[in-house]
Amino acid sequence: MSNFNWKVGNSNYQILRTGCFPYIKYHCSRKEEEDLVISDRFMRIIKIVNLGIPCLLYGLAATQLIKHEEIVYTSKGSVIIYFLLPEHKGSLY
Repeated sequence: MSNFNWKVGNSNYQILRTGCFPYIKYHCSRKEEEDLVISDRFMRIIKIVNLGIPCLLYGLAATQLIKHEEIVYTSKGSVIIYFLLPEHKGSLY
């Protein structure tokens, strides 16, 4: 899925993601739950029509631009998350 709702506790997050080889690009916004079926299908069609070429080029460019990384420790091991810029440590929520 490219555009979907993700419930975490009492909050809902709308996720917009796409593969950008060798990364996965995502945007996450805390919002009320909505029906995102049409939006998800539209994003999928766009990716198919353009053969994924913009995503590939974006990912290859990102390999030269991304300089910040953070390690997230999970019950199944550590995961390195890469960012173009460092994330802000404070949150408004």
